[in-house]
This record gives sequence, C-alpha cells and structure tokens, in this order.
Amino acid sequence: MCVGNACRSPMAEVIARNDAADVMEASSAGLSPLGFIPELTKQTLIHNDYPALRLTSDALTPEACDAADVIINMSGRPREAHFNDPQKVEDWNVPDPYEDDPQTYQRVFESIKRRVNQLAVGLREKRDGRQR
Repeated sequence: MCVGNACRSPMAEVIARNDAADVMEASSAGLSPLGFIPELTKQTLIHNDYPALRLTSDALTPEACDAADVIINMSGRPREAHFNDPQKVEDWNVPDPYEDDPQTYQRVFESIKRRVNQLAVGLREKRDGRQR
C-alpha cells in the first residue's frame, strides 16, 4: 500500500507475485490512487525482467484490509490513521520515485525487491516451522 498506487506498491505486487507466490497472494492499493501506472514504473519492471502488463492503480478498501494477513505500508503515514488493525501493518520506509529519474526508480525497485524477498524468507521459515 502506498499513496498513489502507481510506483512502489505496484512494483512490490509484481515482485511478490513472481518471486514469492508460494507464500504470498499479493495485491496493491493506494490511499489516493492516481488511476494510472507511470511509464517509468513499467520500464523499471521490464528492465528487471518482470512483467508490467495489466497493472492498475486501485483504491485501498476496508474489505481488502480485513482480508489481508499482512499489510505493507509504504505511504509514510501513520498506520493508526488508516487501518482498523494496525497490528497486521508493517511499515516500510521507501521513498516515492514518482516523477523522478530512472535511476531513482531503479534504486526504489531494488529496495522493494530486497524487502519482499526478506519477507518471503520469513514466511517460508514460518510455514516450514523454522525460526530465524
């Protein structure tokens, strides 16, 4: 989840769907969705060998929050202000690359990829009954 659901959370969704589908059923949403995915978001995903088709910019709904086991908050806003169950929210401090240069998008992509993969490792360990 991010603010515009155009850069960070769509990247995280695509990475999770491709790298961690065995432990995550990923989706993304925003507090104030832009309604489109910027070209640099798509280009960054494609440059890193991830699909960029059928990405949408969607609004965060109470139903989606209730259905989620874990919510990743990249909005920079306090979890208590936007979520009924802040215990299931994990805050990731990831800068918004919107309208920035391709290098910034790439750095953000790499940061999100690391975090998604770390989360996936933890979920796999939990699923397999192992502790970190």
